[in-house]
Amino acid sequence: MTATLQFLGAAKNVTGSRHLFKVNGLNLLVDCGLYQERQFRDRNWDKLPVAPSEIDAVFLTHAHLDHCGYLPKLVKDGFNGRVYCTPATAEIVRIILLDSAKIQEEDAAKKLKRHEREGRKGPHPEVPLYTIEDAEKTFPLFETVRYRQEIRPGAGIKVLFHDAGHVLGSSIIKMVFQDEDEERAILFSGDIGRNDHPILQDPTVCEKADYVLIESTYGDREHEPTQDIKDKIGEVLRRTFEAGGNVVVPSFALERSQELLYYINELVNEGKLDRPKVFLDSPMASKITDVFKNHPELFDDEMSEYIEMNRSPFTLPGLEMAGSAEESKKINDINSGAVIIAGSGMCTGGRIKHHLINNIERPECTVMFVGYQAEGTLGRLLVDGAKKARILGSMFPVNAAIERIHGFSAHADKNELLEWLTQMKTTPRHVFVVHGEHDAAEKFGHFLTEKTQWRVTVPEYLQKIDLD
Repeated sequence: MTATLQFLGAAKNVTGSRHLFKVNGLNLLVDCGLYQERQFRDRNWDKLPVAPSEIDAVFLTHAHLDHCGYLPKLVKDGFNGRVYCTPATAEIVRIILLDSAKIQEEDAAKKLKRHEREGRKGPHPEVPLYTIEDAEKTFPLFETVRYRQEIRPGAGIKVLFHDAGHVLGSSIIKMVFQDEDEERAILFSGDIGRNDHPILQDPTVCEKADYVLIESTYGDREHEPTQDIKDKIGEVLRRTFEAGGNVVVPSFALERSQELLYYINELVNEGKLDRPKVFLDSPMASKITDVFKNHPELFDDEMSEYIEMNRSPFTLPGLEMAGSAEESKKINDINSGAVIIAGSGMCTGGRIKHHLINNIERPECTVMFVGYQAEGTLGRLLVDGAKKARILGSMFPVNAAIERIHGFSAHADKNELLEWLTQMKTTPRHVFVVHGEHDAAEKFGHFLTEKTQWRVTVPEYLQKIDLD
């Protein structure tokens, strides 16, 4: 019996996570993510090397768009199997996919009008990849799985989910399969979180696996200490408010927005910051925050203590949730003293673009990035020092201060990834480095080989490997 892996995404790039595992006559897809980098977006339209109707099951590590956002397209093209994930992931995926579909429909309509006006056409842009109706068709396929609950998607294979500590409900997926006379195990890390990170419990240590797919988003660097993160946020907010400006935060709706509220809450409680006006201008982030409230069993001890003391960051005094478009527009009337948190985290769409337009030309304001910015995104251009930015079809001078809080990430850095891997009690046969930009993945592959002498591969896009 030969088991094979094929890397359909997140191979020497970050987004589009899709790993096809073929074993015992089954086609199993681990993650079903959307490509978000500008240079790779056309891959969202490419045919998969296996027909969607021939995929037996999908397993989601977590609810970020680059891990789940291709699902409606997969279903639209014929997939009709089960989608396995944790209960919290299922709840959040529903929110994220509906939002993604809405944005794609709106963007396609806007691009069609603009391209007609400009007299040009693109290969795909006038048609959404999928619609809200397509997204809704995915939800009946979901089957939720608790951590450490064993499931059997087919003969000769069992699957277990473990807490990855990355975002609410995130998982490390372990598949144990029969190979002739012995059992073997393959571990899909998903995105590994950090120990002692706010809100969530630490990542689970998996003691044994023959094959490991390990992410490498921050495989070429080390994060700053958490205490420095909080102090730097306080410094940016105080400086901007003293200058008479607003702090605009492009933030991912899942986890990052909630962590930012957590840190602001701590700064206020510690007397390091006067209570600011905080706007969470993201219907999706507001809905996801409600999911957090529904799953206190996933919180770490410190967060649980905050809840018991009625000091939850999700009920921060002065916090306003801007649900409607009208509520969002009213924020534009505020010239100073506001923290405006809006999606998307890489400035690729959503309400953040309108807040950038209203604040990016003002030198007294600050755009504060608290998350990873993929190559080719507007967010990456800004943190790389662009002097002008194209936003909603028009160019704007970048006069606002651009700040980046590096250690905010919910991804483990290279040393944390190494520590997580080397806590295994047996040496894996083969480790595959995925989910990192080209240089980060290559550097982490070399780093891991040097430190462990393990067999390590950094796979190419669409590469197929037999598991020997």
